[in-house]
Amino acid sequence: MKKQTMDRDWIATAETLSSALPYLQRYDGAIVVIKLGGHAMGSDEAMDNFARDIVLMRQVGVNPVIVHGGGPMINAMLDKLQIKSSFVNGKRVTDQATMEVVEMVLSGVVNKRIVQALNRQGGMAVGLSGKDANLIICESANAELGFVGSPTNMDPAVLHNLFEKDMIPVIAPIGAGREGETFNINGDTAAGAIAQSLNADRLLLLTDVAGVKDDTGEVVTELKAVDVEAMTQSGTIAGGMIPKTETALEAVRNGVRACTIVDGRVKNAVLLELFTDQGAGSMIRA
Repeated sequence: MKKQTMDRDWIATAETLSSALPYLQRYDGAIVVIKLGGHAMGSDEAMDNFARDIVLMRQVGVNPVIVHGGGPMINAMLDKLQIKSSFVNGKRVTDQATMEVVEMVLSGVVNKRIVQALNRQGGMAVGLSGKDANLIICESANAELGFVGSPTNMDPAVLHNLFEKDMIPVIAPIGAGREGETFNINGDTAAGAIAQSLNADRLLLLTDVAGVKDDTGEVVTELKAVDVEAMTQSGTIAGGMIPKTETALEAVRNGVRACTIVDGRVKNAVLLELFTDQGAGSMIRA
């Protein structure tokens, strides 16, 4: 006769599932836009872990949308093709030759790697760019920087159609101009614009830092817009955190319920943020 023993790990797993019930109910049918970048894209193992979390989200009724970057891959390809870049105030000028490489890498190699990882975990992912179905129409963000775009018009109809078929959109931050141009869009900016167009319940910006830190170096787990503004004015929020918090503020002021800057180095960070009390970063609300 085989006897069943109650292993503590299994009991802990059951308790975790049980405690997640209110969150599962809360996010049933919700739209969650996730900007993927940094550590989560750095290895096949990290990508597989991320993909498993996203497929689980879709399985329990969440509608995830993935928007990705790919700066290191673009740099590597430009070097390989010996395309030299010029810079204005430290920012790369995206000329026609560079734009062709950017689109090839983002819409091709990077996008399909993410799609394949999601499908391998049992999901139904579809790769897009902002040019598909006029999802993102852009204008030049800065004439000096060339084909760097700023979203002006959004049409998320194609995304709603994919939700209805239980599919997971994976979007490269490439937009179309009104005169037939192709624009490169900052990944966070594209994710914020897409989240606003969908009136998303949540926007998650995955990054390689623990979150927004106060003047003592401690992570602040929840902030209001006025807190972010004050910390920026005082210099507490500085450097690369400024554009992320700016994206968050614009999103929460334009229809997104909350934006979280998530520590993507933490395993299962997205699940921790959505389905537990713990969280994995700094949540910003209007």
